[in-house]
Amino acid sequence: MQTRNQEIASDVFERVQKLEKNEKKKQYGSMAHKLPVLIQTAGLVQALSFVQAKSTSKGGKILETLLNDLAQTLEFTNGDALVSASRNAELSKYMYLTKRSLAALLWYKRFAQSVLGVEAGESDE
Repeated sequence: MQTRNQEIASDVFERVQKLEKNEKKKQYGSMAHKLPVLIQTAGLVQALSFVQAKSTSKGGKILETLLNDLAQTLEFTNGDALVSASRNAELSKYMYLTKRSLAALLWYKRFAQSVLGVEAGESDE
């Protein structure tokens, strides 16, 4: 039996590994490094909404992939459902969702670095 943390790590590894040959992997990895900091400074809703807004810009499809991957890791159907849930959550649920998001993003950061080869601070341009 796996711990919850092991389940998250396994899920994230599978999702990130699929992007190994994607030409936009640097943008995905860069945002994976930045997103926890955005959540801690601006809050979960604002950070997720920021990624959601950037995903609609030219070349932002890979950010939509990151948002959807995170949502599915957290057992939501897609990024829109995650953003909506965080926007409408009561305080205790919001805090729990923030904690779970940060725990999952720790693994996204680690695998962005080890699998995708994207270091923290690399430009996503």
